[in-house]
Amino acid sequence: MAKAKTAFVCTECGAEYGKWQGQCTQCREWNTLSEVRLSARASAASPRTDGRGGYAGATVRDVVDLSAVDLTEVPRISSTFEEFDRVLGGGLVPGSAVLLGGHPGAGKSTLLLQTACKLAQQHKVLYVTGEESLSQVAMRAHRLQLPVKGLSMLAETSVENVLSTVEQQQPKVLIIDSIQTMHLEEISSAPGSVSQVRESAAALTRFAKQTGTVLLLVGHVTKDGTLAGPKVLEHMIDASLLLEGGADSRFRTLRGQKNRFGAVNELGVFAMLEHGLKEVKNPSAIFLSRTEDQAPGSVVMVVWEGTRPLLVEVQALLDESAFGNPRRVAVGLDAQRLAMLLAVLHKHGGMFTGDQDVFLNVVGGVKVLETSADLALLFAVVSSLRNQPLPRDMVVFGEVGLSGEIRPVPSGQERIVEAAKHGFTRAIVPKSNMPRQIPEGMKVIGVEKLSEALAEL
Repeated sequence: MAKAKTAFVCTECGAEYGKWQGQCTQCREWNTLSEVRLSARASAASPRTDGRGGYAGATVRDVVDLSAVDLTEVPRISSTFEEFDRVLGGGLVPGSAVLLGGHPGAGKSTLLLQTACKLAQQHKVLYVTGEESLSQVAMRAHRLQLPVKGLSMLAETSVENVLSTVEQQQPKVLIIDSIQTMHLEEISSAPGSVSQVRESAAALTRFAKQTGTVLLLVGHVTKDGTLAGPKVLEHMIDASLLLEGGADSRFRTLRGQKNRFGAVNELGVFAMLEHGLKEVKNPSAIFLSRTEDQAPGSVVMVVWEGTRPLLVEVQALLDESAFGNPRRVAVGLDAQRLAMLLAVLHKHGGMFTGDQDVFLNVVGGVKVLETSADLALLFAVVSSLRNQPLPRDMVVFGEVGLSGEIRPVPSGQERIVEAAKHGFTRAIVPKSNMPRQIPEGMKVIGVEKLSEALAEL
């Protein structure tokens, strides 16, 4: 079989070259050229005509009006984990492709092995392992005390062999661990390259959609936490999930970065125990395990993750800088936004932190991506700067603008109700988020300016 034509494409700007070279002459970046296959794209780019205004080999398809499309919802398959189903948008959709990424040791294989063993009791599941041997997977399943009977296993890295086996077995769920180990015979580059990852994922995804098979792919991540491989891989799949949490942390967070069948940025929380991952159904109670002593620089905020509110604690520590350039360190928050908010605090709050090292941390390893944490962040900074603890029964949320105004955030009513459920009796929120019906025993204070919010302290 003849080798397919290939080219070398820059992963930064997309420029194409006939042969490999060290530097891309378009964007001037070094070592960014990767080999990709050209045959399918070249034929699609210049289709042949039949001489009568049509295209040779093409078939005229029926055009359907949008109002006539059947809206019957496809029944989902439960992953046996409520937190996993929440991030997926309600469960696994037949014919969908889901990419699960995470750092080594985060628990990707553990989560999918637990899911596969439990699903195999009701559905036909095929688990393809390309990184570990069958004995290694069996040892892990035995250590986790999982029901292993009924789960079909295959140790293979060739996509052609995998698809041939899947056609024969016809599983309901197909798990590939991992996509970086898969390869196509007609592509000469090594497994894990841009060309192999893209074409392997495309072949597997195409088969899943044609047969209605649920496809779960395991993906590696780079040093900066993004999924490894070409960006086009994220456009092929239906859902991209990221499992976060280091080896020193007991908890793992599963966040949806892309989902065609559910909410984006939905968060699921798991605890890594002796027998694998166990879902945490009330994560707010876990993240609010505070000490009895009132310490300065600590405040509870209410963030919105996907479709539910989440109460987390943010801590701040300010210390006089011993160097000319004070440090700004934020763990779980945007460091650039921290610098901006400190400037707003100085301009509109009259508090100078230019000679202080500022350290911020979100307890529990949660990454807060939304702007509703602005006001709580500044409260924690002021508390540490003045060395005065804040009330333990108070929650704070709100976005802070550059002119010092407190802007409203989505789902303010639900955030206040969630705080009241956990025993909080005071809340400082944007004035536009004042609820029509305040929960019993709750005192809610609405503020419009940063100066008003600081005065309430």
